[in-house]
Amino acid sequence: MATTSRKPGQRYWVTDWETNNKLLMDTAEHQRHHSQQTRQEGRALRHQTACKTRWDESDSRDRLVDRINEVTEQKDRLQFCVQAMEREIKALTQVKEETERALAETTVPLEVVVECLTQREGRKGSELVSDPLEGQLKREAQMIDTMQQELQQHISKAFEQLCLFHLTSSCLKEAHQQLTFDLTNKTEALDVDLSCLSLTDRSPDISFKPDPTHVPTSASTHQEWEQFTHYNVTRAEEEMQASLQLRETMISTRIQVQNDLDGQWVTTGFNLRKRAHQLQQACSQLHWQHTTREEITELLRDIHHLEQELLATECPLKLVHTRLENRNSRPGVDLCRDQVHSGLVEEAKQLGATIEALRQNLAKSRHSLQSLEEQQACMGEDLSRKQEALELEQRSDHIRQHLEVLSEAETVKIIPGVTVPFPGFTREMF
Repeated sequence: MATTSRKPGQRYWVTDWETNNKLLMDTAEHQRHHSQQTRQEGRALRHQTACKTRWDESDSRDRLVDRINEVTEQKDRLQFCVQAMEREIKALTQVKEETERALAETTVPLEVVVECLTQREGRKGSELVSDPLEGQLKREAQMIDTMQQELQQHISKAFEQLCLFHLTSSCLKEAHQQLTFDLTNKTEALDVDLSCLSLTDRSPDISFKPDPTHVPTSASTHQEWEQFTHYNVTRAEEEMQASLQLRETMISTRIQVQNDLDGQWVTTGFNLRKRAHQLQQACSQLHWQHTTREEITELLRDIHHLEQELLATECPLKLVHTRLENRNSRPGVDLCRDQVHSGLVEEAKQLGATIEALRQNLAKSRHSLQSLEEQQACMGEDLSRKQEALELEQRSDHIRQHLEVLSEAETVKIIPGVTVPFPGFTREMF
């Protein structure tokens, strides 16, 4: 009997084989079904992911566009405010410089007024009077001094508004710096957002970043961002409004002061010319006062006649005295008081009385002559003083007229583009 070889190992039954085949087919079918489900889910997920990604990217792009528009709007607002503030700073600086020039140009008018007062102190004697002109000159000097103080106060306020920074308030330049700082940040932020908007998923400079969703500690909220810009703009507008009010106050004050000084200048000039006219009239009256000189001449002539008459009367008196003396030498009874003697005695008395009257009249005439000469000298001195006072007044008037001629060659700016002549002072007021 032949012997057959047999592979060692477990032998399966046909049913087991069939069962195994069916299990393999079922498993394959299940795996194919599961794979199909997985593929469908993958396709759906890919489609959903692609849609979601495109939507999210579109939404982010829209948000970036909205943010760019918002930042651009705030940037334009800041830029407009910065430009307005720069114009206001320039305008206030210009008004401040014009006020400084106006203050500097008040020096000459004040010196002129002081010089006029000093000149008038050179008057002598009865001409050194406190007349209305002196009061007007002092009032003009006081007005110029007050104007200088007011202008200096405005200049100080403008300087504080432009440059100084206090703990309780800001200034134009500080607010301008804050606006410029905010505008620079807005510009940089806008550049960053525009750069982000220009990126795509195919851009070469994109990459994974470590912890890209972290929020920096210095980051602000959207409300804080809006409030910060609103605060800067509001404060800048308040500073510009304060600067505008200060400029208007400076201009209006200078206009009012200028009008007051113009009126005072005219009043002082009128009083100066009036006083000079009064002095000129007085000098003319004294200069043409011939009555006193004529009276002195007549009195001198009368004194000469009196002296001649007195000399002429002495000879008859000598004759009488000689006759009386000679008749006293008659001898004896012939030395009698006859009618001749009585006549000679009466003649001697009459001649003595006449000589005494002539001497008294001569003394009175000489006294009158002395009084007239003293009065003439006094009038001459008074005329000299009046002429000196008139020269001083004319010199003061000449100084003021020279200043007025200089001022007429200049113009004064009140507001930009408008010029007004300023009579009486060489200063640029506006």
